Amino acid sequence: MFKKSLLALSIAAFAVAGAATAQQGGIKRTPLQKIEFPDGYHTVTGLVEVPPGGSAGRHTHPGIETGYLLEGEAILVIDGRPDQHLKAGDSYQIPAGVVHDAKVHGDKPMKALGVYVVDKTKPLASPAP
Repeated sequence: MFKKSLLALSIAAFAVAGAATAQQGGIKRTPLQKIEFPDGYHTVTGLVEVPPGGSAGRHTHPGIETGYLLEGEAILVIDGRPDQHLKAGDSYQIPAGVVHDAKVHGDKPMKALGVYVVDKTKPLASPAP
């Protein structure tokens, strides 16, 4: 029962985080897995789909994000770094607490697999100005 409640809570947190950071409609975030590891953290795996012309919106995470583009292309904007052009097959890493955004590049949707290792006492994502 506890594990089912925890899974439901993690799915809700992932969905709320997606809604909070999405600046444009049509972004789909699908939680795939959540584990309590390492101590004090959640490791969350999810699928992010963004339509052509869309973006994730500027946001932060209370831990690291790493991911892999499955389909499409995107411009990854990380504060303090040059923009990074990603295409299917590319991976990326974003340090904890750093403001970032992903903007679809081209006329095809983008699909990415994201892994977040975040402080379990904080929301998965927070909008940034």
